[in-house]
Amino acid sequence: MRIIDLSRLLPGPMTTQLLADLGAEVVKIEEPKEGDTGRVLGKDMFARLNRNKKSLTLNLKTDQGKALLRQLLANADALVESFRPGVMDRLGFSYEEVKAINPRLVYCSLSGFGQTGPYANRAGHDIDFLALSGYFGVPSQVNDKIARPKIRLSDYAGAMYAALSLSVAMASAKERGEGQYIDAAITDAILAWTAPLVRVAHEVCEGDPDRMPFVMPDNDIFETSDGEHIAIGLFENKFWGQLVEQFSSELPALADQRFATKGGRNQHKSEVHGLLSELFRSRSFEQWNQLLEQTDLPWAPVWRDMRLFDDPHIQARGLMQSLTSSDGKEESFQVRYPVKFSAGLDDLRAGPPSKGEHTDEILANLGLADSDIAVLRDNGIV
Repeated sequence: MRIIDLSRLLPGPMTTQLLADLGAEVVKIEEPKEGDTGRVLGKDMFARLNRNKKSLTLNLKTDQGKALLRQLLANADALVESFRPGVMDRLGFSYEEVKAINPRLVYCSLSGFGQTGPYANRAGHDIDFLALSGYFGVPSQVNDKIARPKIRLSDYAGAMYAALSLSVAMASAKERGEGQYIDAAITDAILAWTAPLVRVAHEVCEGDPDRMPFVMPDNDIFETSDGEHIAIGLFENKFWGQLVEQFSSELPALADQRFATKGGRNQHKSEVHGLLSELFRSRSFEQWNQLLEQTDLPWAPVWRDMRLFDDPHIQARGLMQSLTSSDGKEESFQVRYPVKFSAGLDDLRAGPPSKGEHTDEILANLGLADSDIAVLRDNGIV
C-alpha cells in the first residue's frame, strides 16, 4: 500500500506512522524550505512520529509542484491530509478532483472538528478537543480535580481511528476497485469515548460523584509515607478480601462489613478512600513495592521519572529501541509498534528521514532525469 502524506505535527503523522509500521509505503510531502512544522519542535518530536517514511519536498503553491503531486496520486492507494477544511480545495486537490485522477484512492481528511458543523473552520489543538468533548466533565477520582492529561490524548485517539479507518477503506478499495472519502475528526474520536460517561455522570447520576459507578474509592493512586505513589485497583471483591485479610490487623476498620462488596464500598466512598489513604501513608514507596510484590493484588508503582526504563517488565517487553539515521550521524529514541505478531513485524526498518531525503529517488521513479530534478530544485519546486 502506498500512502501520500500531506499531514504535519502530531495526529496525521502518527496516523501514517502506524500504517508505515504495519508495512505501508508512506511518502511524506514537505514544504521545501521549512519542511514539516514538527521538525521545528525538535528532532525527538519529529523522529517518534516519522520513522519508516520517505520524504519528498514539493512546493504545492506552484503549478509544477501540483503536477508532480498529481502524478504521485495516480498510482497511490491513499492520501492523508490534516489541513483545515477548504485548504485542499484551494490547492486544487479536493476529493472530487483527486477522485478524477485515481478513482481507487482512499482520501482521508483528519481535522480537529471535522469537515462539517459550525466549528469546522476553527483553529484547535488537543486541549480544545478534550474540552469540547466533555472529557473534563467525567470525574475519575474521589477527590477529583480538573487537569489536562499528561499526553495528547485526543490527538492520539484521532490518529488511531484514522489509521484503522484507512486500513479498512484501503482493503475495501482493493477488493471493489473503488476508493472513498474519510472525514476523521479528532473531536469525534475522543467524543466516542467521553459521551457515554458524560451522560451517565450528569443525566443518570445528576452530577453527584458518589453515585457515579466509575468513581471508585478502591481504584486510585495513593501517596506513600515518603511522598511517592502507588496505584491500586481493587475492582473485584476478591481483591478487596485479600487486602482486608492482609492489613485489617493494623487497620481494623478495613474489615467493616459495609465495605465487603463493591456496591457497599461505592456507597461509602469517602470512608473507604480515607482508610486506603491512611494505609498507604503507613509505609514508604520501597516498602510497599516489596510487600505488594508478594501478593496477587492489582497494583503498580507510579513511575514519574527515568526509573520507568529500569522496570524489569518494561525492559523485558523490548519496546524501547533506537534507530540510526540513513547518514549514520544521528540516533533517535523509538518505541516499537506496541503489538507483537507471531510472524514478526519489521517496524524499525528505517529511521526518520531528513527533509527531502528521497526526493531524487521518488522523482526518478516518475521518469524525471537528474537534470530535470536539478532544474526543479533550482526553481524552488522541490
